[in-house]
Amino acid sequence: MTEEPPQVEEPRQAGEPRETVGDLLRDGIERLRRSNSETARLDAELLLADAVGLGRTALLAHPELPVSAGAAVRYRAGIERRSTGEPVAYIRGSKEFFGLVFAVDRRVLIPRPETERLVELAEAEGRRRRAAMRPGSDRRLRIVDVGTGSGAVIVAVAASLRRLGALDDIELTGLDISDDALDLARENAVGHALAEVIAFEPADLLDRGAAPGGEGPHDRPSFDLVLANLPYVRHDALPGLPIAASFEPPLALDGGEDGLIVIERLLAQLPAALATDGLALLEIGADQGVAIVELVAQVLPGWRCAVELDLAGLPRVAAISRS
Repeated sequence: MTEEPPQVEEPRQAGEPRETVGDLLRDGIERLRRSNSETARLDAELLLADAVGLGRTALLAHPELPVSAGAAVRYRAGIERRSTGEPVAYIRGSKEFFGLVFAVDRRVLIPRPETERLVELAEAEGRRRRAAMRPGSDRRLRIVDVGTGSGAVIVAVAASLRRLGALDDIELTGLDISDDALDLARENAVGHALAEVIAFEPADLLDRGAAPGGEGPHDRPSFDLVLANLPYVRHDALPGLPIAASFEPPLALDGGEDGLIVIERLLAQLPAALATDGLALLEIGADQGVAIVELVAQVLPGWRCAVELDLAGLPRVAAISRS
């Protein structure tokens, strides 16, 4: 039996114009090219797939399919928003990251592919540390994601550990100074059935006493693994970022004069929050490999800092621990 192509057409009124997938893609790509989009074809394909409720691959396989008037209106509205520079992730309301789909909007930074390196290192370290725990011990492995934003990092780590059957005896926490970001992070945890596994709390970096609604750090056990993707863009470089970045929260991008001002504040908090044998994994900019080593030596004399590379061979994650 021949498989029928997907149907995306709704009932039409007599005389209603009939537009196809191919027609709409052609018009959308042209509109985005006129707005100087560097990814016009991909953006148009993603927006049309979202508007009609089909996967992008299925859509491209059937350019002759008629598209309903309602879907065409939604698509054109998305194209117009994209032509102003608004990120496709905000228009669709979602972003794929580490094989998972996360809800995103203007409350949070859009997860980047390079941040997947941070998740990979965190999952491997969490798995290694859990395997080294003594059988029958009542101690729990404590992992925290600082500046969690959408929750993409901590949710991805938790989902990866769950697939490996390694979530038992692990306590996961996401911290953020923004209540709006925490609300979205909780939503993403619910969407991946991890709401009972991850606690989200307000904090100024690791200081839960400094954030509105925070409970204070003094009676809290230390963390074994600290993860953070904090703002690391130099302030004077912000105007040169792609226009899409102007739609994202400045608080999540601006790393101050040298790009490391927020990371420096976190480093100063590590002695009180990191376990004696703990490890901090901090995402950095590709041009900050040398600077982060020097900064750790300055703020945390005697501590160790190793820089992990991403798939492109560029500095991406600083692994920081006591010597």
